Amino acid sequence: MSQTFLLRDYQTQAVEAAVKHFRKSGEPAVIVLPTGAGKSLVIAELSRLAKGRVICLAHVKELVEQNHAKYLATGSPAGIFSAGLGQKNTNAKTTFASIQSLSANLEDFQASVSLLVIDECHRVSMEDSGQYIKTLAHFRSLNPHLKVLGLTATPYRLGSGWIYQHHYHGYARSCPSSFFKKCVFELPLQYMITRGYLTPPTHYDAAIAHYDFSLLTESLDGEQNTDDIALNELIHKHPRVTKAVTEQIIQLSQDRQGVMIFAATIDHAQEITDYLPTDQTALITGSTKITQRDELIASFKAKKIKYLVNVSVLTTGFDAPHVDVIAILRPTQSISLFQQIVGRGLRLSPGKKDCLILDYTNNGYNIFQPEIGEKKPTQDSVAVQIHCPQCDFANAFWGRTDSEGNILEHFGRRCHGLIENPDGPEFETQCTYRFRFKHCPYCNQENDIAARQCQHCSEKLIDPDDILRKALNLKNNKVLRCAAITPEINKDDKCLKITYHDEDGLTLTETFRFNYKSSLQTFNDLFARRIANGSQPLRFNSLEELQDFLPYLPTPDFVIAKKLKHHWQVTERLFDYQGPYRKANALS
Repeated sequence: MSQTFLLRDYQTQAVEAAVKHFRKSGEPAVIVLPTGAGKSLVIAELSRLAKGRVICLAHVKELVEQNHAKYLATGSPAGIFSAGLGQKNTNAKTTFASIQSLSANLEDFQASVSLLVIDECHRVSMEDSGQYIKTLAHFRSLNPHLKVLGLTATPYRLGSGWIYQHHYHGYARSCPSSFFKKCVFELPLQYMITRGYLTPPTHYDAAIAHYDFSLLTESLDGEQNTDDIALNELIHKHPRVTKAVTEQIIQLSQDRQGVMIFAATIDHAQEITDYLPTDQTALITGSTKITQRDELIASFKAKKIKYLVNVSVLTTGFDAPHVDVIAILRPTQSISLFQQIVGRGLRLSPGKKDCLILDYTNNGYNIFQPEIGEKKPTQDSVAVQIHCPQCDFANAFWGRTDSEGNILEHFGRRCHGLIENPDGPEFETQCTYRFRFKHCPYCNQENDIAARQCQHCSEKLIDPDDILRKALNLKNNKVLRCAAITPEINKDDKCLKITYHDEDGLTLTETFRFNYKSSLQTFNDLFARRIANGSQPLRFNSLEELQDFLPYLPTPDFVIAKKLKHHWQVTERLFDYQGPYRKANALS
């Protein structure tokens, strides 16, 4: 039957990208579309085009129902398998199912399936006992050539990282064990907004007290359980903050249609609710009964309720286009979760000009900021772009900038660029250039700073903690917690003297003689390659070449020296240390 609905240009491109990928590859693929971009229509069109049976999975009944309804617009019938929706159809060519219901009843599905679609696929767990992995194994046993496609707005989880390995734009993600192999299509949120497909977000800088969630050390990614006791303790220390914040939300929402408030804990949500108008407010948590939850959501969508307070239950699979205020009162260390929350208010709706974003958590996120894929190393870290000196790929890393936006440093490890292989684009490999690295003492090749075995010669790499532990236990060794260095050129002796300073004023010195190849090589390996975090391919052959770069020489985190007869000889310099030993000027 012919298509009876019209796809937007980018939806057509997404469908074509998936079809092209599966015609030449059987590897699981991902399509990344912002919240509100119409993933349901993409799923519907791909399901319509598939020649064999199709199963579309989602983790909440609202998404199952929504995707099923969009598919019916193609003019073709489809079944639903969901206990929450009271339907268990197993015979339809295309079936929309909840993962909970289907994984518990796999014996009811014995027919071969050609395409398995997973909505909100960032939720797929790689654990063998996981519902998705169990379900995939079942359908692959029926059809080894099963095509698997995931769709999501946020292809990253703070707990496990990126959900795919390669991107069609030509770069790799640091996730060699991820289930999905390639992102075949991605659409930036900015594209949707500038072309009028989504409502513009307006960030309001509230001049009011914020919650200082930086005091917490627990995981705040929204995908793992956060310590509610710690959160509640912090929130209850500042009861006036919650009251003041709620009063401001009411004030700023006077002329608005719908307000969604994201709370940190159930206690916190109840406190917020107590300050809001009783007849205009609903509270939904994980313990809210399904029937009551459905009634409250229906009332909110019908605009009978203005304020909807929730705790970690309405970040995905919730569609209320009239929402024009998003108030964030819960912490997160994930820009992906932040974007999911904000996305609840970006759908188009009559009379809606923008969506007011009120962030009371000091998250400091920009809705258009890309996910870096690493936890923020410092509180003042921002997304920076660093070009690879080897392949010229523009990497997105965390970094630090000055007041004018100049990059002071970045925290990237390895280039994410993909290098084309003569055998074809499907054999692309990741660029080998490393901005941060650990040298192998056996073959002198560079490895990741956390590597335990050399990827080149397979020899075991010495753990920096073992080096420090051994040095601290030996009487004839000195360990310097390095805070700064002083480099001095001696032209007469053709050497560079480096003085290492610790935070208490103690020093060690080391001399590199540039007229000796081995000494020059050691200096270049240790210091030249690390200038500007390795973002420039520097190598020095003379002291004259080095002169202008002296202020930029990197400082090691630890320096270890061995006592000889009358002096200390430096034996180790540890850069990019990430273990339990405290580094200089990092007093807690």
